[in-house]
Amino acid sequence: MTQLAFDRRMLECLVCPQTSGPLRYDAERQELVSRAAHLAYPIRDGIPVMLIDEARALD
Repeated sequence: MTQLAFDRRMLECLVCPQTSGPLRYDAERQELVSRAAHLAYPIRDGIPVMLIDEARALD
């Protein structure tokens, strides 16, 4: 299964759903990272999953 590319231009429109703060794109892990919330939101098939329940807690 091939993975669709994430369009980095979406970062201009997306914010963390918990803090409304900025997100950083982690291309290696295919995640959008919110440093303020200590969460990483997954990107699946090129689509960010911006649900707090789906986010991975950062160490």
